[in-house]
Amino acid sequence: MSGGTLPVSLQQAVSRLADTPRLLVAADYDGTLSPIVADPALAAPRPESIQALRSLATLPDTTVGVISGRALRDLAALSGLSDQVRLIGSHGAELDPGFAHALDDQAQALRSRLESDLETLVGRLPGVFLETKPASVAVHVRRAEPQIGESALESVRSGPARWEGVHVTEGKAVIELAVVETDKGEALDMLRRQADATATLFVGDDITDEKAFVRLSGADVGVKVGAGQSLAGYSVPDTADVAVMLAQLFAERRDGLSASSPA
Repeated sequence: MSGGTLPVSLQQAVSRLADTPRLLVAADYDGTLSPIVADPALAAPRPESIQALRSLATLPDTTVGVISGRALRDLAALSGLSDQVRLIGSHGAELDPGFAHALDDQAQALRSRLESDLETLVGRLPGVFLETKPASVAVHVRRAEPQIGESALESVRSGPARWEGVHVTEGKAVIELAVVETDKGEALDMLRRQADATATLFVGDDITDEKAFVRLSGADVGVKVGAGQSLAGYSVPDTADVAVMLAQLFAERRDGLSASSPA
């Protein structure tokens, strides 16, 4: 792992988080726990980050979650995280494996129509590929030539994205059309309520993560991965630095809890 030294201000923020009575640690997956790759199916997480999350989840009064745009089944398979870590897919909408079966007939019909029309509209363009999820279809253009990718995105924006009942989420080289509302911020708030957290760490890299960053306040800490403007209070260059940060948080919280435990 090649993560560098964290900024002093972030190290201090992590130390404060380590001392909070009830901590929630939540992170995005792609671009945060896993480096961005051309083929999403090959997006393996950094082992050090996964180990740190697993270790944090074993500590008292510490809740860990991953909130991803991926379908829940894919998130579970790729991350390999245990039941100790709460996994939430589809940008916060997919809370459990039975999510797809809970969609009404109208929503399921709309999702099927989206898949069919998007395949016809852009699915055959070079470098463009569709990712089908239980309640949405994502159009990825990362592997396409820039001009082709932008043309594909514009076709989606001016077409199916305008349909009634369709909810649009745009990220880096992707546009996703869902038949239910999705919001990582609402998912983060749900985890915070369930944990009764006194402070929250959220880490993410994409536009969709801003919906979570905007919910942070007080003792909470938001960390943006990579370049670009963000509502997060801190930033790190890449996923290797996320692993360093999570390892520091685990070590300091473990040691602090041990020191405060009765002999």
